[in-house]
Amino acid sequence: MSMRVVPSVLGKRGIQDLCGTHTRLPLLVASRRLPYIYGARHYASTEQEGRREDTGPPPGFDSSKASQSSSSTSLSKSNSASNSANSSQRESSSSSSTNSDTSTFHVPDWEENPDLSISKFSELPGKDFGVNQHILINEEFKEALRQILWKFRAPIRYAFAYGSGVFPQSSKQEDGNSNLHPSPPEAIAKVQDGNQKMIDFIFGVSYSQHWHSLNLQEHRDHYSAVGSLGSYAVSKIQDSFGAGVYFNPYVTVNGTLIKYGVVNLDTLCKDLSEWNTLYLAGRLQKPVKILRDNPAVRLANQVNLIAAVRTALLLLPPEFTEQQLYSTIAGISYMGDPRMSIGGDDPGKVNNIVKHQLSNFRRLYAPLIENLPNISFIDSATSRRDWLEDPTVNTKLAQNMDPVTRGHMVRRLPSAFRQKLYFEYQSKFNIPRGEFQKMLEQTKDEDPDRIRKRQGGPFERRIAEDTEGGGLREEVRQVIESTIRWPSLMQTIKGPITSGFARSWRYIKEKRLKAKKGALALSQEKKNK
Repeated sequence: MSMRVVPSVLGKRGIQDLCGTHTRLPLLVASRRLPYIYGARHYASTEQEGRREDTGPPPGFDSSKASQSSSSTSLSKSNSASNSANSSQRESSSSSSTNSDTSTFHVPDWEENPDLSISKFSELPGKDFGVNQHILINEEFKEALRQILWKFRAPIRYAFAYGSGVFPQSSKQEDGNSNLHPSPPEAIAKVQDGNQKMIDFIFGVSYSQHWHSLNLQEHRDHYSAVGSLGSYAVSKIQDSFGAGVYFNPYVTVNGTLIKYGVVNLDTLCKDLSEWNTLYLAGRLQKPVKILRDNPAVRLANQVNLIAAVRTALLLLPPEFTEQQLYSTIAGISYMGDPRMSIGGDDPGKVNNIVKHQLSNFRRLYAPLIENLPNISFIDSATSRRDWLEDPTVNTKLAQNMDPVTRGHMVRRLPSAFRQKLYFEYQSKFNIPRGEFQKMLEQTKDEDPDRIRKRQGGPFERRIAEDTEGGGLREEVRQVIESTIRWPSLMQTIKGPITSGFARSWRYIKEKRLKAKKGALALSQEKKNK
């Protein structure tokens, strides 16, 4: 395979070194790289809705029923004087980046020092920043989903729809129900086309107790017996156990059967940027339909997405296919999920998600892959301008396995996740406690002057070079599993309490049925091979 280094053609600054190193993986020759760049930039800017807030109520909406304090919670509890000083810097930085370059993935500081206290889209690193997160779906279907949100009078600051009810995970029309929704809007009935499935939502809210208080007044029937204890008990159960999400499944809104989870915005942003539970971060690593956007969540999720790419690279060999990359990313959130180990979900779920949503994964990750210096497409198929939208193409990629480069990747993993990995290697390398604590102090992300770059040192390079007993791949897998296992288990345990035993039993039975069908399909596939 003959390749040579090609300089960036994307704007004045070129490709920023998001891994903290100037070592670059040799790329394709320019004539083969240009069509890929064209397509990736197109993917990053096609949907205008990604740049606007969905704040205007639909016709006939009674705003008096949703009255509340106009002040919103700060997503970061950092020093207010520091935030004020940084705010003016953001404004000038955002303005200059918007005017000088439309490619927002090159703004140098957005990942090293993400300011999650922002409250305006104008405070994001650029006008198109994070538009890759907005997956394109049928326009009428999207509006029907948005109309469901407006049936809730309690304020929803961020919302997305996800799962097989929105993004099909199978080409077969036998795993749904032709009469699941009582009286769905025409757009939903048309898209699901006789294969109706419950539609899943996540609602990000500013104040959990306030939100549940308003929602209990409007939709008491959505809650189990816990609702009779009041909003304080509901929010306490939500925030104190599991991953900080409170689910109400099998409720009918606007003639459509839905499940919705409520999460505090602080909790959501923390998981996206630090990976303390990977419960919601894992869901947003796969295609979802954002229905109501929030600038701080968009920034945190961009950190989450690029972290998912880096983690997948640590789990993959030097060369791999596009489907292997996306399957590794999609599989992160299922590695420690107890349901997968006890037959509580389809064992082929990850492969089904990637197989049927390949173009959506490309929209999410192609702009990020384009700018990472240690990964490149090495396939002639990328010379075609339309390859990004061709589901039959499964391109090949390569990554730089240099320990220095991979050490930088380790250093740039989300903080809570990275610290767990460090503790694993403290034990494996037999590092004395005092020496290890001193090293942790030197690798803290907090940098009030916003000067220090997160670059790997000797310890990270040693981690990158590890090949003993499964090496770095096995250690990363163990950290993923330990991160996910307990929050997922607690969410499962609190399900019967928050949802009610009847709804929980129905949910478990449906998951078990999917697991059996999936296992049978995998068995049949192996026989055919």
